[in-house]
Amino acid sequence: MTFVASFLAATAGFLAFNAVTPVVALNNGVARLPILGYNTWNRFFCDIDEDLILTTAQLMVSLGLQDVGYNYVNIDDCYSERNRTESRDIIEDQVRFGGGMVTLNEQIHALGFKTGIYSDAGWFTCAGYPGSYGNELRDAQTFVNWGFDYLKYDNCNIPFDSITRTGIIGRYERMRDALAEVGKSVGREIVFSLCEWGWTTGDIAANWDSLAFIINFNSFITQATDFYGRNDLDMLQLGNGGLTYEESKSHFTAWALMKSPLLIGTDLRSVDPDIVGILKNTEILAINQDPVVGKSISPFRWGINPDWTSNSTHPAQYWSGPTQDGTVFMLLNTLNEPATMTFNLTESPWIRAGRQYSVRDLWSHTDNGTAVRNFTARDVPPHGVIALLLKDAGDEPDGIFPPCGVWFQCADKNGTRIGD
Repeated sequence: MTFVASFLAATAGFLAFNAVTPVVALNNGVARLPILGYNTWNRFFCDIDEDLILTTAQLMVSLGLQDVGYNYVNIDDCYSERNRTESRDIIEDQVRFGGGMVTLNEQIHALGFKTGIYSDAGWFTCAGYPGSYGNELRDAQTFVNWGFDYLKYDNCNIPFDSITRTGIIGRYERMRDALAEVGKSVGREIVFSLCEWGWTTGDIAANWDSLAFIINFNSFITQATDFYGRNDLDMLQLGNGGLTYEESKSHFTAWALMKSPLLIGTDLRSVDPDIVGILKNTEILAINQDPVVGKSISPFRWGINPDWTSNSTHPAQYWSGPTQDGTVFMLLNTLNEPATMTFNLTESPWIRAGRQYSVRDLWSHTDNGTAVRNFTARDVPPHGVIALLLKDAGDEPDGIFPPCGVWFQCADKNGTRIGD
């Protein structure tokens, strides 16, 4: 299910809108950084059971995914019975989760993971199972009693306006406050992940057109991402077919550098080693998990389109953003053919004029010399990506002409403009 523009926060650290009981945001570390983990939906939809969940958690350990930071195992829709009990409680499917959610949580927690569960702000979930509208406090208590650490909250089957008489924020406030109340009573903190499915980009699919659509949409709202709250571009589709290797790298790079949560969504029992390699790129993950800078990369030039053009098939191509170690760049070839991509360093607002920068390639894991004023990447594959980390390496060499990296309005102290 789509997470676009979701907010993640602890029960003691929500973004408070107009809560009945005000909840003050706390810098307590819970969901300060994007969540890394696994979610069942993209690959399995409703075909899930307790054995699959436990096996997936075990494979996250053996494949080394836990070692690089993926520490949540999240169950999506379809885990419950179709109807509530007589006491109006949600109950796990008695066949597919016959051992019970408490036992399953204990097993997964014992492996060192946190766990997540799913519900909906409407009458029913997107797959037709019980939603939480009108039962927020009851369901929050159930999820906490089961042992879950994270709630994904969807947006299907919502009540009529004459019933809710609120906007989309108000529907989420109901569960936010319920989680806060339950969390406070038991001394636990729950990550709350809001999914406003259908209001933004819809569900992600395992094809380039879907990725391009989401990247384009998010290019205009990157300012909303920072610590404790971030745009969530939806769960990863790596390994689910439909994407080339280069497109898979672009998918992972864009999601990670835009500081989206990274939730693996493929079958780890048969995953291609190349996909595991992409997911374990620790240099890319380090920027996603930067403890000093929480901001997303943003476009500084759209490329084949005029700047600020919304194009769902050819989104912005030139992106940059600050990190604790320098400036990160993403060059995205949105064309169906190889491309040469060039930019002036000072097009990025994070680069200082008159300086030179060391260049680190975050995919080849190589140091590629020093960039002065410009950088060019040749033969970028179709739908491929270049990810670079540039670090200040001192003043640029003396005597470079022209004396300005950008000629426009470049003048000496007597007012003589260079290049006129």
